[in-house]
Amino acid sequence: MADTSVSFKCPNCSAPLAYAPGADHVTCEYCGTELSIADLEAFYAAKEENAAKAEEARQKKWDTDGAGKEWSEDEAKILRAFTCSSCGAEIVCDENTIATECCYCGNPTMIAQRYDGALRPDYVIPFQKTKKDAQEAFKNFYKGKLLLPSNFVSQNRVDAIQGMYVPFWLFDSKVTATASYKAKNINTFVVGKNQITEERVYRCDREGEMKFNRVPMDGSKKMDDTWMESIGPFDYSTMVPFTTAYLAGYLADKYDVPAEEMAPRADELVTNTALAQMDGTVTGYTSCNREDGFVSKDENTVSYALAPVWILSTTYNGTPYTFIMNAQSGKFVGSLPVDKNKASMYTAAAFVVFIPILYFLIKMMFGSL
Repeated sequence: MADTSVSFKCPNCSAPLAYAPGADHVTCEYCGTELSIADLEAFYAAKEENAAKAEEARQKKWDTDGAGKEWSEDEAKILRAFTCSSCGAEIVCDENTIATECCYCGNPTMIAQRYDGALRPDYVIPFQKTKKDAQEAFKNFYKGKLLLPSNFVSQNRVDAIQGMYVPFWLFDSKVTATASYKAKNINTFVVGKNQITEERVYRCDREGEMKFNRVPMDGSKKMDDTWMESIGPFDYSTMVPFTTAYLAGYLADKYDVPAEEMAPRADELVTNTALAQMDGTVTGYTSCNREDGFVSKDENTVSYALAPVWILSTTYNGTPYTFIMNAQSGKFVGSLPVDKNKASMYTAAAFVVFIPILYFLIKMMFGSL
């Protein structure tokens, strides 16, 4: 004989619900919650509806087809491409600019070739900082560094400095976020000699619309994500429609990460941010846990943009060092060499200072030694 039993769980504690013959409700034998048959049906109907909407939201993809455009014949004629024979980086520039060495690995052998096979950017953030600004930022960056080798400044010169555009995919979306929560208020009071703990459980539902504008995702594998995060964010409100004139004198990194590949990361960021906003609206409870939630992209577009950076490279004692500056804001990052003798000296000095302090603290805590 087939098993046709149906099991419903208590919405408050997840224990099984039981129907009492002749009654118009079900009861939780664990926490005592009572639900009318109509409320129980409505509760599970809402769960099924939300599950269907969540699956629909997961299936909806970003519209990446509109990201970037085709180059015109006239534009393609003035573009040149250079490929690094060492790391494989592909650099694009106009016909009057030459990539003499790789911005990423310093390899001096760049192979020229006909430019093709990539989309035309939709937008570009123009350079705001000059090469001189980048050189001054480099000096300020290493100024006052205690562990810097003394001869780094005297022996140092910038081997190469190059302005370059870095590819980004910008994700825009209008979304609807839906979330359900189990919230509790716990009160403790005394009745006679007994301490009573009262726990009230609530179901909270939230839904809201919000917009995400220009969520950036890196389009280059060669450009270190840590670098780009460190010098960010860029002000995308200053973007202008792309024209090849903005390439004059600068290089552009050809994207090697398609928009489709970055879409899941954009989804994750948008979803987590939207649900976090929903979480912040459930207040006034002792505790609150989100039981389910999903974000539906009602409208979405993806754009292809270029952001400006200055890349500086130098060599010290045979070791190459690379630095990068946001060519819009001037924010500068990089790794400097460390003088091991100075590091040992400062460590020893700190230890000498720390020992008397430790002795004094021990003496204060345990008396005379």
